Amino acid sequence: MKKCIFVWLLILLSAGFSLRPTIAEEQKLGLREAILISFADNHELKARQSSLAATQADIGIARSYLLPSLLFEEKYQRTANPTYSFMSKLNQERFTTQDFAINSLNNPDPINDFQTLFSIEQPLFARKANIGLAMAKKQREVASREFLRKKEEIALDVTRAFLMVQTSRNYVNVAEKGVDDAKEHVRISELRFNNGLGLYSDTLRARTALADAEQQLVSARKNFDVAKKAMGLLLGSDEAIDADMEQIKLPLNEMEYYSRASLQRADLKAVEGQYEIAGKNLALATAGYLPTLGLAGSYMMNDHETALGSEGESWLVAAVLRWQLYDGSRREYERIKAQHQIAETKEYLQGMKKAVSFKVYESYRGVEEKNKNLDLSLAALQTAEEGQRLVELRYENSLSPLVDLLDAQIALDHARAVVVTRQNEHELAKAILSFESGTILQDLQIDNQ
Repeated sequence: MKKCIFVWLLILLSAGFSLRPTIAEEQKLGLREAILISFADNHELKARQSSLAATQADIGIARSYLLPSLLFEEKYQRTANPTYSFMSKLNQERFTTQDFAINSLNNPDPINDFQTLFSIEQPLFARKANIGLAMAKKQREVASREFLRKKEEIALDVTRAFLMVQTSRNYVNVAEKGVDDAKEHVRISELRFNNGLGLYSDTLRARTALADAEQQLVSARKNFDVAKKAMGLLLGSDEAIDADMEQIKLPLNEMEYYSRASLQRADLKAVEGQYEIAGKNLALATAGYLPTLGLAGSYMMNDHETALGSEGESWLVAAVLRWQLYDGSRREYERIKAQHQIAETKEYLQGMKKAVSFKVYESYRGVEEKNKNLDLSLAALQTAEEGQRLVELRYENSLSPLVDLLDAQIALDHARAVVVTRQNEHELAKAILSFESGTILQDLQIDNQ
């Protein structure tokens, strides 16, 4: 009996362990994959996408002013007004000779009228509507350019976050090496003390250095976790997302290549489109001086008893010319305003071209600077590693005090951290150069559709 109970307990315990939820592994992404996910899930980009779709609807709205307008109307009225009473009977085709009696004309009985109306209007010449449609199409193009530039911004932000995750991981590795080295120093100092060759104060100093190294490791791990969480947020996720160990290798071309490419930058083309829209706005204000021409037609049924009745039927066809001769100088002020907006947009466009050219130059020189700094930091790391090795040997052989070894270790830890920083800065500088020249999606081999 006891054996059966024991077996059942084992079964239940094993089932209980199997029912425990497993901890999901942290998602790890490559840079290109992370950028494509951000294009699909980033909240700011989704908002811009909805705004872009709205500009397509604006084209349909503008085109509607050039298409036929159909109207159905059902109206009921009851009146004793002589004029309306006379007209209603005529429309209902119930007018008789008795209705010509003076008393009937002056004091008609109340009359009901159900009027059913179908009407159509078709513009033939509406210059403002045509210009409005062209402006809506150009605005759509501008919005597309702005959306593309926003995608480039997101790509740069993801690249920056991706590099930050990699850098934070490397800082953790550096901190772990520092802890390992500090532990080795503690071991050597204790060994020397136990053999009567060292001081107890050296052991205390080594342990203090180990505590400092462990604190730096704690901070490095915290920064690593925060960096992964930040990348997840950028990708529209609440979870932390890790970065692959892949090395980002953006191409580096000649300065002339980036200068030429920057002239086609999406936001620069968007401002050029705004300049064209400003010119069309002047044409729109000028079109206010022109007449509009259109056709109109209607079919009407009248009945004195029922809605949609057809006691009387009639139709009407008309051509309409509408020409506003004076509007209080509103059109003239609209023209003046449009001219100033053209000048404003032109100046802004010229200034932006110069600013883009400067940012490309600055970014290119920045890449050169970061590349040289990286080479220097790698050389400094080699020197620091060799220096620490030699000082450690001297300390083991009682030729150097512990303070020299700790100083050499601090220099080595600093050199390791500087290399990690310089590597991140170098890759980020190339990404910024690609962004400023408008080639970042092409350089990362990402489809911008």
